[in-house]
Amino acid sequence: MLPGWPAATGDLRIAVLADLHTGSPHNDLEKLQEVVRATNRAHPDLVLLAGDFVIQGVVGGHFVEPEASARVLRSLQAPLGVYAVLGNHDWWLEGARVRKALEDEGIPVLEDRAIPLLFNRRPFWLAGVSDFWEAAHDVRRALTGVDEASPVIVVTHNPDVFPEIPDRVTLTIAGHTHGGQVVAPGLGRPVVPSQFGERYAIGHIVEGGRHLFVSTGIGTSILPVRFRVPPEISMITLRSGVPHRQPSL
Repeated sequence: MLPGWPAATGDLRIAVLADLHTGSPHNDLEKLQEVVRATNRAHPDLVLLAGDFVIQGVVGGHFVEPEASARVLRSLQAPLGVYAVLGNHDWWLEGARVRKALEDEGIPVLEDRAIPLLFNRRPFWLAGVSDFWEAAHDVRRALTGVDEASPVIVVTHNPDVFPEIPDRVTLTIAGHTHGGQVVAPGLGRPVVPSQFGERYAIGHIVEGGRHLFVSTGIGTSILPVRFRVPPEISMITLRSGVPHRQPSL
């Protein structure tokens, strides 16, 4: 159940694009344009970009400047807007550069800060928590000023921050894990970049009444392959009850 989302607010459709890693194999700017078009066809109310816009050192891939990706992403459309956080790969390149590339194209980057939004004339907050590995990931700062009465959605890159998220948050959304990229019969997900192993690898996770959704993302890193973990544009519908997931690509 998702008790923190009021029934009176109505169904909120969120598109989550995580780990775009533009330049990874079979994942160039043309593919990014396809992702943008497919996202727009789904008519989300809100688009969240969960970090890792760039890629470094993937076999069969090539570097794509964040400015080029941002120019494509500016075509994303949603009534409530398009918002981003940065991932570890963005910081490994140059976090300030990736942030500027996005914000120059009109995409706000929420690094440890929150903004108020209205949906069906009902208020809620969107908070961005910076990357768990490479940034401050200051949850307290991110929620500064957020009132106690309104629902709160947190978007972050790495789900390992989830144990620090307070009960007042309605839903936390993350990427980073790629769902492990590979699911091997009898072995599960051998490579998940998380200190918690497969605990936060994929999908809707509920712990202690708190809710997390982890997208498998679009691109690849480390290994240029996906097996039984397809890329996805994650479409989430928030209702008073269950955050319904409808992956599409």
